[in-house]
Amino acid sequence: MRRSPAIALAAIACGAPASEDTDAGAPASGPFAASVASFTPGEGAGFGQSSMPGVVLGPPRGGGANAGSLDVVSLGRGGSIVLAFDRAIVDGPGPDLIVYENAFIVDERTAFREAGIVAASEDGETFIEWPCAAADEAAHFPGCAGVTPSLSSPANGVDPTDPARAGGDAFDLADIGLPQARFLRITDGGHNRYGAPSGGFDLDAVAVVHEAP
Repeated sequence: MRRSPAIALAAIACGAPASEDTDAGAPASGPFAASVASFTPGEGAGFGQSSMPGVVLGPPRGGGANAGSLDVVSLGRGGSIVLAFDRAIVDGPGPDLIVYENAFIVDERTAFREAGIVAASEDGETFIEWPCAAADEAAHFPGCAGVTPSLSSPANGVDPTDPARAGGDAFDLADIGLPQARFLRITDGGHNRYGAPSGGFDLDAVAVVHEAP
């Protein structure tokens, strides 16, 4: 099982190995973020930063429903990241983008989820947030990213732009009244698990379902 950075310290305490399994410098291609416009790490961040920006560009590398990926960057408490896209994300039928974290389920009573607040912008200056109940862990953080395990990976061939199969958390631009967006901001929800160097929301990737030609 690939362990989540969110519980890296617990893994070390239990004597289990923890290592960064990342693809440093991986180029952006296809329906994914093209660049990191800004990164403001919060307290407890650190994991994956040495592999920026490649670690958050390109496709997700999900570990499946029961294992968290290590191909992530940890935002830390209240940290945020802004991704830029070469082609605009456009409002189409159903979800328009999918945010991948490394949430995973241990059993019926135990799951590791970390809330991320997602916001979109056309100009990189004015962002509109999707409503996110970042403090409501009991209800699995409604409206937030970081809730659903990532099921898509280059190793398994699951299409990362397919909301029905790929896992991750899908968002619809229509819900926030935007016809299109060129920037996406993800902010740690402030009610997650913290402890350097793997605190807070762990971003793997963002896949665009509907993009401008």
